[in-house]
Amino acid sequence: MRVVRTIADLRALLRPLREEGKRIGFVPTMGFLHDGHATLIRQSAARCDATVVSIFVNPTQFGLSEDLASYPRDLERDQNICLEADASVLFLPEAAEIYPTGFQTHIEPGRLADPLCGRFRPGHFRGVATVVAKLFNMVQPDLAFFGQKDFQQTVVIRRMARDLNLPVDVVVVPTVREADGLALSSRNTYLDEDARRRALLLSEGLLAAKAAFEAGERLGTRLLEIARAPMAGVDSIQYLELVDSQSLEPIQGPVDRTAALCVAAYVGSTRLIDNVLLTPPVAAAAGSQA
Repeated sequence: MRVVRTIADLRALLRPLREEGKRIGFVPTMGFLHDGHATLIRQSAARCDATVVSIFVNPTQFGLSEDLASYPRDLERDQNICLEADASVLFLPEAAEIYPTGFQTHIEPGRLADPLCGRFRPGHFRGVATVVAKLFNMVQPDLAFFGQKDFQQTVVIRRMARDLNLPVDVVVVPTVREADGLALSSRNTYLDEDARRRALLLSEGLLAAKAAFEAGERLGTRLLEIARAPMAGVDSIQYLELVDSQSLEPIQGPVDRTAALCVAAYVGSTRLIDNVLLTPPVAAAAGSQA
């Protein structure tokens, strides 16, 4: 695995691979990697000739009161995870490499950035879209891999790639969970034993609603009730919403198309997000025939 820190070195390393027609995969991260990230890297390695992993804690997607300064970091551990997952290149840029002096051009992600997390984190998806567009331009990957846990992010990035005609296939990989159901997250490190126990109530509620859906429940209000019941033990729920998986608009009435049941909540001072997809059999069959 090669480690590079500048855009010039990254491009010099990837240029001959691209000229040889090699398929390049890309996994953008903010570091403090876990098995969810390793799963993305392994999937890229299985489908591509070379896999680039970036580690960059992007300042433009953090609000003034958020955890940029305290965001967990462990570069040595991250490098070992990348190596074991078969990454080819590790890109470690400094902030000045990504945002040079005088930087002023941003990507505005539009309506998809307004609901859910966007309602509570103004400017967050502007920062996400901007840095991902820049990283796509630096790496020029054929495929880019993202986790479903950050569901709204995947919808925003897919829309951006389509709208800007970026020649990259955005691959969304199902959420990786602990054996007890907790979605893997770098912020899980903030949780003490009691907080982690209460954090499990989020996935418990979501998975209960998914089980009810798979048993035939289609009424959105009922699915939300089922999901909300176990979550009473968390400190506060920012949102719990059932939305169309593509438009992110709230679903009114029965679930007759693929929907995302999404939650953001605080356990202590830690903000956690999670989601499950609900796909009716008709929608699943239509997708398999597309």
